[in-house]
Amino acid sequence: MNNAQPSQFVRRYLDEILKERGPVLDLACGSGRHTRVLLAAGYEVWAVDRDSDSVAELEQLGAKCFHLDLESEGFKWPFANEQFAGIVVTNYLHRPLMASILQSLADRGVLIYETFAAGNEQYGRPRNPDFLLQENELLQHFVYPAISGWRQQCLVFEHTYVNQITEAVVQRICIRRLRE
Repeated sequence: MNNAQPSQFVRRYLDEILKERGPVLDLACGSGRHTRVLLAAGYEVWAVDRDSDSVAELEQLGAKCFHLDLESEGFKWPFANEQFAGIVVTNYLHRPLMASILQSLADRGVLIYETFAAGNEQYGRPRNPDFLLQENELLQHFVYPAISGWRQQCLVFEHTYVNQITEAVVQRICIRRLRE
């Protein structure tokens, strides 16, 4: 997957996020390729990354930015009291955050998540199974959990081979969280 260009998957499901429902969190935003697309589309964006240079540049474009190392020892999810209209995560996997990500989606909030999956080791990095999603793993984290008063509607799920500049195996999902 080309890191310089926004993900076509993210672009395809961006309109599912309702602007009037609140901000969109671009988690592990890197250079901000999705933050830029979201800002251009008129969303309020909160961008998070451990690279302070990236977030400083995005802040100048109008994003609310957070310089955070999401994997540091003792890290606590800083958005426990926030509800997002959307959360976008690409090319990033840190399993301990998944429950917090789901909890931070507002009613009718949309999660768009895409990252590398088992099978990618034959094409390039990452190769370490700790950094590759296993079969149906995004479904297990984001669709199947039973949370009292909530349900997750799966709009799309794929575990697929892609050839966008470079070859890769990815898993991607788009869900809507609904209050029952």
